[in-house]
Amino acid sequence: MAALKASSSLILHSPMTSSSSHQRGITKATINLPTRLTNISLPKLRTTTTFDELQKQLSPNILDDAVIKTNQINGCDDPLIVAKLYAILEAVADRVEMHTNIGDQRNNWNSLLLSSINSLTLAAATMAGIASISGGGDPAVAMKISSTIMYVAATGMLSIVNKIQPSQLAEEQRNATRLFKQLQNQIQTMLSIGNPTAFDVKETMEKVLALDKAYPLPLLGAMLDKFPATVEPAVWWPENRRKQPKANEGHNGWNGKLEEEMREIVNVVKRKDKEDYLRLGGKFLKLNKFLAMTAPVLTGLAAVASAFVGSHSGGEWAAVMAVGGGALASVASALEHGGQVGMVFEMYRSNAGFFKLMEESIESNLKEDDLERRENGEMLEMKVALQLGRSLSELRNLAEDSSVKREAIDEFASKLF
Repeated sequence: MAALKASSSLILHSPMTSSSSHQRGITKATINLPTRLTNISLPKLRTTTTFDELQKQLSPNILDDAVIKTNQINGCDDPLIVAKLYAILEAVADRVEMHTNIGDQRNNWNSLLLSSINSLTLAAATMAGIASISGGGDPAVAMKISSTIMYVAATGMLSIVNKIQPSQLAEEQRNATRLFKQLQNQIQTMLSIGNPTAFDVKETMEKVLALDKAYPLPLLGAMLDKFPATVEPAVWWPENRRKQPKANEGHNGWNGKLEEEMREIVNVVKRKDKEDYLRLGGKFLKLNKFLAMTAPVLTGLAAVASAFVGSHSGGEWAAVMAVGGGALASVASALEHGGQVGMVFEMYRSNAGFFKLMEESIESNLKEDDLERRENGEMLEMKVALQLGRSLSELRNLAEDSSVKREAIDEFASKLF
């Protein structure tokens, strides 16, 4: 009875509605509750996991049933295609990391080898100079031998460094890193939009393999020629472009005016931008060849001359050659590798490749007679304008000027570089 007396009564008033609006009733209910409510735990409600949260929880290479089902819910028809794209995405991310690390390593090569070679060369020149004024004896002989050894070592190191061009290798890896990141973003966009096709998988695979071929990681047997006979634009895309599936959009954003505009843009890119970068690349290639041959020749001559320093016949000329040759070799090496002439050549070659890719991309669309198989015209125009650093109106004005002035046009297509 004590429990009953300690209980509280709750009275709930609720209106009773019926066909007669004037009838109302009052319902009384008494609920007995204990005075002490302790240790009561309520179950937590489970929240629905979103697709983005699921992607963060699972790594790309773990494609279990949950990921496949989520992709199906979001409109991806074929889970196998999604799985393949995730596998390619994982490989691309790994290549980005590899090219970044190796690029940093080869940039360090350039700095460390340059300082080491110049230190050896200047030390050898100093020793040859001291030996020439010491007047003979054992100390002079020791100086001569040390100078000769250092010059020989510097000659060998210069020959290797000038062959592989570490600054150019570092620039290749930087370009590869940027292009693989670009491809990585394209795949992620493709997966975000949804409904990828087998055509997308095949095209993405070809892009990865083309990049691997354009920017190889190993040095022996696969390294690009650092001193080609002619300067050609860098090519990092598949040579044989596959036809796109039909867009089923009628004219697909194309008209006669847009086609003429794209033709004029291609002409400007060919005549001005690509040609200019190939010309500049040729000049830096010649400069790099000259410096790459000059420095080892000078250190080799200085090594021979240092052996005759202090001799009775021609000792003075030997000293001049030993000291002067080392100084000139240091200048040539510093200009070549400190100035990163090879890197500048690779940059110009890559820029020419950028314009060649734009040229081929536009021409491949113009050559396609079936408008539904072309890339959307408005989208292509916007992409070209962004790549050239222009607004749509500026792009159209450039095409109009090109159609009027033809080869006499002075303006370059790109405003970025």
